Amino acid sequence: MEDQTQQADASDLAKFGYKQELRRALGVYSSFAVAFSYISPSTGIFTLFILGISLAGGFFFWSWPIVVIGQLIIALNFAEVSSHFPVAGSVYQWTKYLSNRTYSWFTGWIYLFAGILTVAAVVWTIPQVLIPLLNNLGINIPNTPDAERNVAFLILLSTTLLSIFGVRLVAIVNNTGVVFEILGMVVFALILILFYHRQSVSVFADTSYLGSGFGTQAGTFLAAMFMSLFVIYGFDTASTLAEETKNPRREAPRAVIASVIGAAIIGTIFLFAVIIAIPGDMSKFVTDTGAGKYPFPLVTIIQSNFPGWAANLYLFVVFAAIYVCCLAIQTSTIRLAFGMARDGKLPLGRYFNKVHPTLHTPIGTCIVIGVLAGLPMLYYAGAATIAIGATGMIYLSYILGNVAILLARLKGWPREKTPFALGQWGVIVNILGLAWGIAMEINFLWPRNAAVGGQNPPLSALPNVTISGFLGNIPIYEFTLGVILLVGLVYWAFAQRKAPDTSTMAPAQAPA
Repeated sequence: MEDQTQQADASDLAKFGYKQELRRALGVYSSFAVAFSYISPSTGIFTLFILGISLAGGFFFWSWPIVVIGQLIIALNFAEVSSHFPVAGSVYQWTKYLSNRTYSWFTGWIYLFAGILTVAAVVWTIPQVLIPLLNNLGINIPNTPDAERNVAFLILLSTTLLSIFGVRLVAIVNNTGVVFEILGMVVFALILILFYHRQSVSVFADTSYLGSGFGTQAGTFLAAMFMSLFVIYGFDTASTLAEETKNPRREAPRAVIASVIGAAIIGTIFLFAVIIAIPGDMSKFVTDTGAGKYPFPLVTIIQSNFPGWAANLYLFVVFAAIYVCCLAIQTSTIRLAFGMARDGKLPLGRYFNKVHPTLHTPIGTCIVIGVLAGLPMLYYAGAATIAIGATGMIYLSYILGNVAILLARLKGWPREKTPFALGQWGVIVNILGLAWGIAMEINFLWPRNAAVGGQNPPLSALPNVTISGFLGNIPIYEFTLGVILLVGLVYWAFAQRKAPDTSTMAPAQAPA
């Protein structure tokens, strides 16, 4: 039966013009786990909790359900598309089949570098957990930018090696890490709620930290929303790994939706618990002095409430969760690059994108993604700064994907039956998802100074570098996106504009 399923999946893939090279080793749980790990509530909450709490106090909690609903709408749309196109590459592949090669190339190019920057942001977060944990255990490591960079590079090296040695090994590590994350976050949250109830529930309705006036309050809340926006994306990873998933037309859509719902539930419980367990006056995290003194307030909250051994256990759980998050993001980005390079859409792809016959992984692609993810760490700008750029580019690529899907729907797509379908709700869900994505992209693009949390500040605000004049006034996100688009435009003009079109085949119905 197993062999028949493998043969059916390989035959289905062949209808798209590809042969089975990657190993199909992911079952339904592994497919869910890798998407959940990409989202990783504990990673995003740990990285940017200070951003939300310092801007809006406990009221920023309400950004979480808003983002959950918005991203779930997009996930529903993507789930249907993933049932039609079980091919490595997610939005790149979807736009290739539903739009045209130029549009799909730029979509894939943006999403590729968004993934690379996300890897860099998450890798840089790990030292913030690992160094305090090791110091508590008697292994003294200085908490300096150089030490953080060295630890981050070692972590990146280890995840790159794991990616090289195959998806089965990645799945084992990832599945174990997801269990740690889910159980750890829920158990610690329940303990905090039951035994360390420091704040009144009224803090969730306290808007005093937002400022005065509707405009000011709305703008501050939208800035505080960045934490939630940074957490809930990457659910399309289950589709990106479709060529390594058994029965992907059925299982990938399920995993896409389940990962968002699972992250929503876990994140809600955990956010409520850590806000309610803040010891003393919450303003210590809100003032500029407090935000600088407590850059990772979750560590302060846990260490203030738990005995040393329990605090260390929590740090270990967070470390495990962030590690598998990084591994999942890197694996997803590698598969996107593999799908693009296989189509001849990346520089030198035909040289580095060969699949190893024994490991069934594109070793060269794993190395290339690892090296590119390490480049942003050569200059210390902080995980949060990298995260804002990465998240904004992810949302932009999702917008581009949703535009292509909507235009295809208006022309009569889909006509084939697949295991997951939205039916008559497809266009409505698509439009709602597109409206949500555009609104949030505007939120990312909006320049903000230090008085409003410092999200997307100008280049002149970067540490240890002097940039003045017109260049210094350009917001960091716009500059990063502009450079990536400029490099991509030059490469496209010289190498892709007149390149032969990749053979695309109409998706057939799923095998019986």
